Amino acid sequence: MWLIFALLSAIFAALTSILAKVGIDGVNSNLATAIRTVVVVAMAWGMVFLTNAQSGIAEISKKSWIFLILSGFATGASWLCYYKALQVGEASKVVPIDKLSVVITLILAFIFLHEEFTAKSLIGCMLITAGTLIMVL
Repeated sequence: MWLIFALLSAIFAALTSILAKVGIDGVNSNLATAIRTVVVVAMAWGMVFLTNAQSGIAEISKKSWIFLILSGFATGASWLCYYKALQVGEASKVVPIDKLSVVITLILAFIFLHEEFTAKSLIGCMLITAGTLIMVL
């Protein structure tokens, strides 16, 4: 089931880039990010209430609150930078660089989460990096 959601995530991320590139024309990138964020917040809370998950708020630990808030700051910074890059650059160049997050995530997961970094992971990281360079240069 995770694979289906991961593939849907990739499809929606691709649509996000194309729709954003068209929508950001003539709009301040920070304002565009704020508008997008309001929509995301509404959708996320809609799903919370639709699935009746709001009662779980009281059960969230202090550690989880801290890391979820930090993740929110990282998401905000990523989106602000992404929209600015998308506004001034070509989507076909911005998006591959943005997807280097896959490589960075694997490295950070190895360092901080002590996840296994295999030869397959290393080869994949090198191929993603090489592919990004080929697409951008």
